[in-house]
Amino acid sequence: MSTPFYVSPQQAMADRAEYARKGIARGRSLVVIQYADGIVFVGENPSRALHKFSEIYDRIGFAAAGKYNEYENLRIGGVRYADLRGYTYDRDDVTARGLANVYAQTLGTIFSSAGEKPYEVELVVAEVGATPDGDQIYRLPHDGSIVDEHGSVAVGGNAEQISSYLDQRHQEGMSLAEALKLAVQALSRDTNGTEREIPAERLEVAVLDRTRPQSRKFKRIVGRQLGRLLEIDGAATEAESSDEE
Repeated sequence: MSTPFYVSPQQAMADRAEYARKGIARGRSLVVIQYADGIVFVGENPSRALHKFSEIYDRIGFAAAGKYNEYENLRIGGVRYADLRGYTYDRDDVTARGLANVYAQTLGTIFSSAGEKPYEVELVVAEVGATPDGDQIYRLPHDGSIVDEHGSVAVGGNAEQISSYLDQRHQEGMSLAEALKLAVQALSRDTNGTEREIPAERLEVAVLDRTRPQSRKFKRIVGRQLGRLLEIDGAATEAESSDEE
């Protein structure tokens, strides 16, 4: 009779974490950035139907990198949680912190379970406040931990390199066009340091805009509006170059 192969719990968890990280890294990166009037979500996504960003509730947005079918199930569960809590109690009781806790419990349970593989996803849950000080951004890795982010965050692909680029250049009070420009510049940088062009057709952009008069602050930016914002970026860059000359 052969002796069963023994794997220590620490090694088993390390293997599961490595498996999940490799799956997430295969996906395209996305960034979430605070700007003066809210929070902007930017990612490279050639699909017009399979979204990386979605609305969860009035002031709450959801972003995810990794396997689509897995994070779509989590998104649907978050919408159901938010609707039920808002209906049972009050709409103001639905918060990004509460939603992040629910996602953390789900991801943590799946990650620690020996009966199923870990989810290959990394989530961002963001809530826009009445002022910039009230904005909340939470990043949730595959193991269910919660990281409270400020200013900017990147997930998926070469997220570490992009996060470093954003940390060095992000400033408080940026306009939407400036934040969008910074996001596109960060996403355009390859791992070897070279830059590539990402056309507007391959960008998915959404915002949580605190200035919107309606209670629902989530809005997608597409078509001409996205083109105008990118043109503003280009015009500003050309003006700066002329001034320097």
